[in-house]
Amino acid sequence: MKQRFILLFFFLVIHSLLRAQDKLTVSGYVKDVANGEGIIGGSVYVKEVSSGAATNAYGFYSITLPKGNYTFVYSLVGYEKISKNVVLSTENVKLNIELKEQQLELQEVMITTKREDENVKSIEMSTNKMEMKTMQRMPALLGEVDVIRSIQFLPGVSTVGEGASGFNVRGGSIDQNLVLLDEAPVFNSSHLFGFFSVFNPDAVKDVKLIKGGIPAQYGGRISSILDVRLKEGNAKKTSVSGGIGLIFSRLAYERPFAKGRGSFIVAARRSYADVLARPFLKGELKGSQFYFYDFTAKANYRINDKNTIFLSGYLGRDVFGADFGFNWGNATTSFRWNHVFNDRLFMNTTVFYSNYDYLLDSDLRRKRPRDYFRWKSSIINYSVKPDFTYYLSPKNTLTFGGQAILYTFKPGTATAASNGQERTFGLENKNAIEGSFYVGNEQNIGSKLQLQYGLRYSLYSYMGPGESYEFQTDVPPGQRRFPVLSKTQKYADFTPIKTYGNLEPRFSAKYELTPNASLKASYNRIAQYLHLISNTTASTPLDVWSPSTNNIKPQIADQVALGYFQNFGANSNDYEASVEVYYKKLQNQIDYISGANLFLNKYLEGDLLAGDGRAYGAEFYVKKNKGALTGWVSYTLARTERQVEGINERQWFPTRFDKTHNLNVVLQYEASKRWNLSANFTYGTGTPATFPTNKYEVQGLLVPHNVDDARNNVRIPDYHRLDVSATLAGKKKPNKKREDSWVFSVYNTYNRRNPFSIFFRQSDTKEVIEVNGEKIETPKAEAVRYSVFGNFIPAVTYNFKF
Repeated sequence: MKQRFILLFFFLVIHSLLRAQDKLTVSGYVKDVANGEGIIGGSVYVKEVSSGAATNAYGFYSITLPKGNYTFVYSLVGYEKISKNVVLSTENVKLNIELKEQQLELQEVMITTKREDENVKSIEMSTNKMEMKTMQRMPALLGEVDVIRSIQFLPGVSTVGEGASGFNVRGGSIDQNLVLLDEAPVFNSSHLFGFFSVFNPDAVKDVKLIKGGIPAQYGGRISSILDVRLKEGNAKKTSVSGGIGLIFSRLAYERPFAKGRGSFIVAARRSYADVLARPFLKGELKGSQFYFYDFTAKANYRINDKNTIFLSGYLGRDVFGADFGFNWGNATTSFRWNHVFNDRLFMNTTVFYSNYDYLLDSDLRRKRPRDYFRWKSSIINYSVKPDFTYYLSPKNTLTFGGQAILYTFKPGTATAASNGQERTFGLENKNAIEGSFYVGNEQNIGSKLQLQYGLRYSLYSYMGPGESYEFQTDVPPGQRRFPVLSKTQKYADFTPIKTYGNLEPRFSAKYELTPNASLKASYNRIAQYLHLISNTTASTPLDVWSPSTNNIKPQIADQVALGYFQNFGANSNDYEASVEVYYKKLQNQIDYISGANLFLNKYLEGDLLAGDGRAYGAEFYVKKNKGALTGWVSYTLARTERQVEGINERQWFPTRFDKTHNLNVVLQYEASKRWNLSANFTYGTGTPATFPTNKYEVQGLLVPHNVDDARNNVRIPDYHRLDVSATLAGKKKPNKKREDSWVFSVYNTYNRRNPFSIFFRQSDTKEVIEVNGEKIETPKAEAVRYSVFGNFIPAVTYNFKF
């Protein structure tokens, strides 16, 4: 079957190459006239052939046509259209375009900056784009715009509750999402235990979430791709923007250099809740640290018409605690080189560095230099990734490239001091190399059918120096209480310990039923060689990342999806709607034996169990793009389950992040030229939890017990919340260059105490029970509902730009 797929793939590519001969090419860049930023996903339409192309992530486009006279139309929702007459006679044409933002009347307000008919015309499915203008109008916690919290209002995206880091997509765990910041992976995308994301809204240009139909150029995570692109910096003039809020403030500075051949942006944020609280902290809490900061920067320089380079970086840190506390953060650096070989061949090569480290410290304030305990862990990536795009014709676009990644895992190094005597201990570093290459083609067949197909091959090797462990397997997983080591073997530097290879086919199809409706289908297989080792409800800074080893196999997911897409309204594209169904099969999902020790455990792999997973559901989405009232409604009906030998009697059980129903409503109303009103409502089925079925009393103490050893046998109460906000724009004057606004918001408007978890404890009071006619006094158990927020949270933020 695989051989037939490969032969079909190369037949279609060769056929496309032969048809692309004896033609000429129009190519160039589409940019924003106000700041010189490349426009992502802009439409380049050729009237005479009723076809065209979209600009790539850098604003580049290329269209190959037979000789003749053509009318090119450049457009993007929210920008004024530009038409150009192009004559192709003897040579290729370079045509760079700058689009100007439309000045809309109140009733013409739009909340999208993509092609009007992209919902129907694009081959993409299971993909959502979030515009920064939309996020800035959505009510947010403490009034601060947040990328991660905003995407949780999209279909198929959920979280287990407030205070949970990361997000879940179509039944995937948080480690199964590849979060990219200018193509560098971010391993913890949250500040302050999940309340805020690491992305500074003043520096973000584009946000794209891919949940299915994932193209061949992406790999490494089995659930989703969150691709966040930074601004390149204003290439036309100096600009300063920022905001002052209740918990933190931010500032961004951008400007051109080298006579407009380059530009840069620097942006910084710092929370100051610790500074405001300092006068009120007494006793043991005096000197407590609870703050975060981040710094984002990017620069680009156009060497000539064929070469442009980009350099971007991020540095963020969280510190939380008094004497005992946490310290964690991300650091990324990306260098990219764009090269135009000719009018049809475009290349982007990315070299990146990513480091995520986390620290546990018993003396965060350094008050006891002779007595302390510190534990540190990290994961470091180095990578090079060349990507090529060859524009064969308006009906064919070929992509190919590869990637090499070097991983260094530092599971944990601890230093303990007692009376000045230090002792250092911990786990050995682990190393791995992952390589991949891919090829894909996007092809139009006739006027109605469009295909996107590709192959990706990934090769992974777990490398020395280090030790490998083998454990006895004669004890059934359900009866195993601790690992029994049977063999240990040492390996020298760069000696392969275990190697895995996976072929990952990708396929998408779109059939246009009418000019305003289409049917789409997709299939993708993806392998993931990294694992987040955690047995907590939600991600914490102490969770450990592990590579695939001889005992931990790579995660593999196969997903199929089918969707119906339609635009409608007075102008055909006023509303967009979609219905998608999906089924995902997952292999090698990690779980744990009872009583597993995940902290500084040399033989952790022996405590792990592996099983299968499945996720399936339907997603409904309706969005209003134009008018004074805009917004969307999304509803997801889904199920996520696992089956693991040794757990729940090997019966399927719901995962901790399974949500049957998930409803989101986002409304934005332009009340006047200065006032904008917004509201968000979210409802979700309560997540599963494991509760005891009975209890024992031992010497006056209650011991909970689960008779059937059932996993996630009860659901906590449902989650729902309403947020509202009002934005007041500053008065506009003819000579006033400054733009400003005030944002007034209320989070959790009706004081809902949503449970994050429910736990049981022994009450101080006792209860009387009757046993065989005799009344006996016994300790009483009580259930405690833990809620992160128990009241509404008002906020005010001042934003400015000049």
